Formats: sequence, structure tokens, C-alpha cells
Amino acid sequence: MSVGFQQGRFEDASRPNWDGDRPRPLSWAAWYPAADGAVGDALAVTPWPQGWFKAGSAAPDAPLDMARPLYPLVVFSHGTGGHGRQFEWLARDLASRGFIAVAVNHHGNTNAEPYRAEGFLCSWERARDLSFLIDRIETIDMFAGRIDGERIFAVGYSLGGVTATALLGAIMVRSPFEPGANLGRGPREFPDLVDHLPRLMAESPIFRDSWARMSASYHDPRIKAALLLAPGRSVQGFSEDSVASINVPTRIMVGGADALLPAARWLHEQLPQSTLELVADEAGHYVFLPESTELGRRSDPACCVDPPTVDRGAIHRKVIAVAAELFSR
Repeated sequence: MSVGFQQGRFEDASRPNWDGDRPRPLSWAAWYPAADGAVGDALAVTPWPQGWFKAGSAAPDAPLDMARPLYPLVVFSHGTGGHGRQFEWLARDLASRGFIAVAVNHHGNTNAEPYRAEGFLCSWERARDLSFLIDRIETIDMFAGRIDGERIFAVGYSLGGVTATALLGAIMVRSPFEPGANLGRGPREFPDLVDHLPRLMAESPIFRDSWARMSASYHDPRIKAALLLAPGRSVQGFSEDSVASINVPTRIMVGGADALLPAARWLHEQLPQSTLELVADEAGHYVFLPESTELGRRSDPACCVDPPTVDRGAIHRKVIAVAAELFSR
């Protein structure tokens, strides 16, 4: 089946952007079954870093295949500081199997725009992004009336795994960056993050309003199953009771050498309908990013180079098979 590709942008008028001068932006990218005759073209994974990752082909703005009246929907949440199009290897394959796959960029926490401390600290806003996307997906002309509301699924990588877990009903009761959390000063993408918290609390009413919503419920019952790839350690900020109450089928996949493996194990132990799979003993955290080019391997070995025993492409194929099985039940 041919795969189409389209991208666009929504604005969530119920929330301001971090500057407070416009609604919160939500840029998205969609892969979907394309009509016969659609001609694919190679697509860059992200605008930045240019050329680090390999990508397959899709047909930009091709019409949707009308062979089916309704299509299942998969929504994707990227890792902290990442980009929705880093899921192209999984989204494109699911689209070839008859899914509509849509990834978002989370405002202030994506390399599609300048990083903002607020976007890294207030990770719960990301769950609202995906619910808003589901609310608005049928305003995209080609998807109008074509989404199967009984077959909506979520995929999250790293902090995106935390996002997806919040959509399932987990409630955050403590931030990994609040005083006393002892989880470091910030992630690789924002190493001095905790230093910004006092200033934002004192100066930004938008930040304070979001921070006060940390322990709200972001449960979206439309999500019928979830795939969590190397979920971030922030999952341990969820209340155990809220995680234990989740009754949605969930698959957790993580590398055996990932520093976040303990967080994945903790989540699996609390989550009743979950299974945990180690994809490879020596696989690290970044094995779920796209396969890398030689430029990427030279530019950022931490993200782009795996141990000799790890075949990133083979792991991707394993993830694809798990996603296809989970979402086709």
C-alpha cells in the first residue's frame, strides 16, 4: 500500500504559548494509506539535525485511499527535546498497513522550535496536546469522517512514554525537577533546567498556572492501547494507585543497557495489563531513533552509534511487529 504524507499546524485556544501572546501551537505530521498511483519521495526525518538519520519515502499531500470507510488512528509523542518526524520509520510502516499515524511537536520541548525551560518542566501539557490532536484530527479535510473512534492508540518514546501513560490515566504527583527529587539538574538537551524553576515560579503566571495542574488527570478514554518505548524516569512521579488502576493493554519495550531500564521495570510492575520486553541486552536509550547516516554517526555518536552487537534496523522491525499486533487486536 502506498503511503501519503501531510503536515500542518493547529492552535489550542484554551492554552497560551509560553510567551502568552498567542494560543499554544501544535505542529503535526501525518502518514496515511494513499490512493493508488501516489508517487513517493524521500522525506527528511527532521529539519534539524539535517542529514543525521535515514528516512523512507512517502507521497506528499497524496489523497487518502478510500478503500475503507474508517481507519484506526495512532498518535505519537516524541522524546524530550525531539521531533515527531523521528517516528517516521514506525509511522510509515503502520500507514502501509492501513493506519493513520500522526505525530506532534510539543511546544517548547521540541527541536522544531527554540527550547523553553517551561516546555521541559511542565511535561503534563504534552498529554493535552495529544488529546487536542484527537479532538481536531477530523478538521483535516482528507480525514474528515474517516477516523475509527473505537480504534485510537498511542505510542510514546522516552518522555513521550510518560505522556502516553498520563493519557491512560496515570496522575503525576511529583516532578523529577522539583527540590529534593535528586534526579539531576536537567536532561542532556537542557542540562541546567532546574536552575530555571525558581525564576519561572516568581516571574511567569503562565508557568505557575501550568505547574499547578501537575496533578490533574489527563486521562483520555479514547486511547485503547499504548506502546511505550524506553519510558522516561518521570513515570516514577506518577502515583502508584493511579497507575495500578489503568486497564488498557500496554507494551513496554526498552534496551537492556538503557539507564532508564529501572523506570521501565517500575512502570511494568505497577501497570496491570502491561508486558515488558528487552529488545537487546546491549541496546541503549537511543536505539528507537531512526537509523543513522554516516554524518549522524560522526556528529553525535551517543544518539547515532550502537554497540556492534546491536542492529538498530532489526530492533525497529521487532517494534513494528509488536505495534502491528497490539493495534490490530
